[in-house]
Amino acid sequence: MPPNRPTLNAFAPAVADRLPGHWTSRYDRRITYPEHYSTTARLWDAAGHVAHLVDDYVYPHYALLHGPGEMQLYVTDRPLKSGEFVIAPLVPDDGTIMEHHFDGIDEPSGITVPADPVRAAALIARRLLPTYATALEGLRLHVAERRDPPRLPAPRPVRKVVTLTWYPDGTFGAPYTRVPPEARSALFMAGFCYFPHRDAFILSAEYPAEEQARRLKAVAQALTSAGIGVNLRTAGKPAGPATTPPQVRGQRPPRAR
Repeated sequence: MPPNRPTLNAFAPAVADRLPGHWTSRYDRRITYPEHYSTTARLWDAAGHVAHLVDDYVYPHYALLHGPGEMQLYVTDRPLKSGEFVIAPLVPDDGTIMEHHFDGIDEPSGITVPADPVRAAALIARRLLPTYATALEGLRLHVAERRDPPRLPAPRPVRKVVTLTWYPDGTFGAPYTRVPPEARSALFMAGFCYFPHRDAFILSAEYPAEEQARRLKAVAQALTSAGIGVNLRTAGKPAGPATTPPQVRGQRPPRAR
């Protein structure tokens, strides 16, 4: 440790005394991982710099600064940089806050500060607190106005449905008798061919996976626009290297926070 560098339990209250408004400091020496995780899980670090450090390094202690308007700052040593500390805002410990409440908010990020409490407090007040205060205000507004997550509207009921089956040979097909007459032109336009010996419309497995996906998407768009439902099923494990149906562009799994 460099000479005259304050320890964390001395640095944190010295910073709290210099921040605008009324701030207090609490120093915690970590006892168990769950206790520490319950705090770091609330890190509000959009850039991810502080969260990354917390994930990659084991910290024996940390301090929490409690300020006005539910503000809380996480403070700990910066690894490999003995002359610096890291500061990150925390999301309020409130069970009413849900994932969709963060949508549209300019989220704050943690910062690195020097071990000098005067300079550190000035950086926090200038770079962190304004964004943090605005984000908290927006978050509380969203909690009040958006109690339930936005839900996609249910589709309109349809009387006719086309089921496309992914067969073990890699083809996609539908039995001829199961395809309504008004749906057949959409299948032909997308590259499906009628094979009498199989009595079915078939999309060949010779198309690359991306091309198959493009044609399946075209069929789905054409049929749903005409009020015809579309199902996609599998008839067994396909042959060859493919193990999952080709992904239609634009359809991605939801992001997890």
